[in-house]
Amino acid sequence: MSAKKLRVAIVCDWLTGLGGAERVVLELHRLYPDAPIYTSQYDPKKIPWFADADVRTLWLQRLPNRLKKFLPLLRAYAFSRLDLSEYDLVISASGAEAKGVRTGPNTTHICYCHSPTHYYWIRHDEYLAKPGFPTGLNWLARLGLRTLIGPLKRWDKHAATQPDYMIANSSHTQAMIKKFYRRDSTVVFPPVEIDRFKLPPVAPLRHGFVVAGRQTPYKRFDLAVQACTDLKVPLVVIGDGPDHKRLEKLAGRNVTFLSNVNDAEIAGHFQSALGLIMPNMDDFGIVAVEALASGTPVIAYNRGGSLDYINEGKTGLFFTKQTVPSLTAALETAMTKNFNYEAIAEHAQTYSVASFRKNMRETIKEFLET
Repeated sequence: MSAKKLRVAIVCDWLTGLGGAERVVLELHRLYPDAPIYTSQYDPKKIPWFADADVRTLWLQRLPNRLKKFLPLLRAYAFSRLDLSEYDLVISASGAEAKGVRTGPNTTHICYCHSPTHYYWIRHDEYLAKPGFPTGLNWLARLGLRTLIGPLKRWDKHAATQPDYMIANSSHTQAMIKKFYRRDSTVVFPPVEIDRFKLPPVAPLRHGFVVAGRQTPYKRFDLAVQACTDLKVPLVVIGDGPDHKRLEKLAGRNVTFLSNVNDAEIAGHFQSALGLIMPNMDDFGIVAVEALASGTPVIAYNRGGSLDYINEGKTGLFFTKQTVPSLTAALETAMTKNFNYEAIAEHAQTYSVASFRKNMRETIKEFLET
């Protein structure tokens, strides 16, 4: 059957923000504009990208907004009963429960996996410490996670057997899929808006460092704040989150916090920095690739997705321990090294939206012809 005649459905865990997972769904929608998008919840006010799409929410959409993202048990139940056997091709973009949908013997189900589900396998302890429920209900979330973790892990393992093929967003995720799900996968890097960070004709002077993203404890922005404070070098901290006040208390006068920064301003901060600091292990790390697109080297903890796009000494530097001395040593090296900013920006083209579309088309075609 030709691709044009395929009955296609797209499935994702939720559509409630403007993050990397939602960007993947957007590009899948652009590849298959007539395909309905099934999801547990959708907030069109927060994510206007899908105004022209046929978004179909599950009954979870009717739950109170503050609760429904934190109900994996109900999402597992809802997705496992979503029957998409009428479609020829189902593409699930999932780092949680959406991969568990039902399909028929004549359906090819391809899962683009952001990661094995974090709160079951990779960051279970962190979710127990800070579940993210509304004030006063965290005890209930912890009780639920402790009580149900065994059955939910078994369900998640079974859900990971549902897709016919798995695609991983990085070599790190590929290894995690193999470790926890015992499945092989093909790596297709996620889409990054490279053009938005294109270097201007007159390159700005570079000074200091930058760190950007949601300020949560596992991101380890505290390492960047403490290392730059000790070195007395400028650091711009872009973003906000539950760790914000703690980071402010750790910071010296050389650290600047910017919570409300538009796209153009972010690009400007990246383009004028000596380097972006990535102190955590990320499944991929879109912010880091955005920095590379700005010609900016990335100083990263040598775990996770960064191993795919950082070429030591050319596109960035690694530090080997999540400690202030280890990061400090890497920053000192970065301040004395002459990076080729144009070459770094060119390297980032590997992770462009156009590359994602091309690689997904080819991979899906290969799977359908197998």
